[in-house]
Amino acid sequence: MHIVWLKRDLRSVDHAPLAVAAGLPGPALALYVLESAWLDSPECDTQHVAFVLECLAELRPRLAARGLPLWVRVGPVLQVLDGLRRSHGVQQLLSHEETGPGWSYQRDLAVAQWCRQHGVLWQEFAQTGVVRRLRSRNGWAARWQQRMAAPKVDMPRGWAGAQVDVDDLPTLADLGFSPHGRQVQPGGQVAAHAVLGSFLQERGSDYRRALSSPLTAQDGCSRLSPHLAFGTLSVRQVAQATAARIAQVKADPHADARIWLGSLRGFAGRLHWHCHFMQKLEDAPRIEFQNFARVCDGLRENDFDATRFNAWCAGQTGFPMVDACMRSLLATGWLNFRMRAMLVSFASYHLWLHWRATGLFLARQFLDFEPGIHWSQMQMQSGTTGINTLRIYSPTKQAQDHDPAGVFIRRWVPELAQVPLALLATPWRMGAAQQRAAGCVLGQDYPAPIVDDVVAVKVAKERLYGLRGTAAARAEADTIQDQHGSRKAGLPRTGMARSKSARVPQASPQRDLFAD
Repeated sequence: MHIVWLKRDLRSVDHAPLAVAAGLPGPALALYVLESAWLDSPECDTQHVAFVLECLAELRPRLAARGLPLWVRVGPVLQVLDGLRRSHGVQQLLSHEETGPGWSYQRDLAVAQWCRQHGVLWQEFAQTGVVRRLRSRNGWAARWQQRMAAPKVDMPRGWAGAQVDVDDLPTLADLGFSPHGRQVQPGGQVAAHAVLGSFLQERGSDYRRALSSPLTAQDGCSRLSPHLAFGTLSVRQVAQATAARIAQVKADPHADARIWLGSLRGFAGRLHWHCHFMQKLEDAPRIEFQNFARVCDGLRENDFDATRFNAWCAGQTGFPMVDACMRSLLATGWLNFRMRAMLVSFASYHLWLHWRATGLFLARQFLDFEPGIHWSQMQMQSGTTGINTLRIYSPTKQAQDHDPAGVFIRRWVPELAQVPLALLATPWRMGAAQQRAAGCVLGQDYPAPIVDDVVAVKVAKERLYGLRGTAAARAEADTIQDQHGSRKAGLPRTGMARSKSARVPQASPQRDLFAD
């Protein structure tokens, strides 16, 4: 029997393992395992499991109609595979490559050993722009472009399906989860293609301007990130559909080409960055657990403040734009990139919290949690990459720039509904009489700021700029740039070799593009 092991690729189109399995002699089986290691991991949330179950419920009849059963099991992968080997015999395992968290890489190492032990051929296929065993970033962009331009893989006409009993899908309750109650996007290929079509044909015209404000980004951003994270669409499908739309706009004399082209090209560029950040985790899996720049070790680890952390998690910091963004995220599982960056910046600089704890919390909140992007961005927005510019967001300025009428803050922080607009982003400036008149007494109806933002930012800058000025930091920055930095034409850099064994997670301190 040939097994197509589904992971973050819950689709039937542009799926190389499914296509190859259709051409092999002998019966085939599609397998998805709700892995104990994932369900028990600190980044897994009910909304993620519910999304996967929704995808599986749609995918199963689609495959079954062409003869391929989709077998869904719960537990350790090795246990499931070994059971299939004993009952049916397994000749070949086919899957996509995955750049996932440390637990998934450890699992892959164990699966590889199991395959060698039992004479099973495991064939893995690339599905993103991430390159395995990359020795140099030079030329990476060209390789990404080649992959995106390659023909999509059509859904096979049919398979010689294995004779197995297919049980009902487990429910959230079966898996020990309660309903999440969030207003999240629906899963599945039908929903994915509908979102893609609406963005490219209708919603995306103002993308470049809409993506920064949490008000306009809700509709103006693509909203494809959960579908890319769980693979109901491939990056190549999105890249090619975007390129086709660009060509269509250019050829249409009635289209507003200037607006559309700028937005579509900007979006296409973000697809490139999507894989660029994932490549960082592939090349250096330790960044899920350790500071990118090891010179930053000890910078925040010993200063963790649980009170500040809990206030940030609950949207109770006393900074209205921060609290509105966090509460919106908690309710919907999504937030636009700029506001995600602001949340991390505020936690890292104003509250001086380590990125690992805040990153795990956000991973559970982001429906579109993508490990490679998530941990790269957590470190970039925390100032621990050693090479990126420190970006310290002012919550007050972000409110003034991206919620000038106070609509977003009033929606998600109703305690401030009657606060005058001039003071909405800075309610601590209200006098006692103004607080009573607005029905918002600080410390009673809404928290007073948990830190002095001016002092906190000043201290953070002193610590980080002082550290970055050292000879050790500058030397390490050069090494990091060589291995992970983006490339500009005419400025080639030498790369650092990477071995597959490097993906073993290291000891970590106590413990999602970001996507548009």
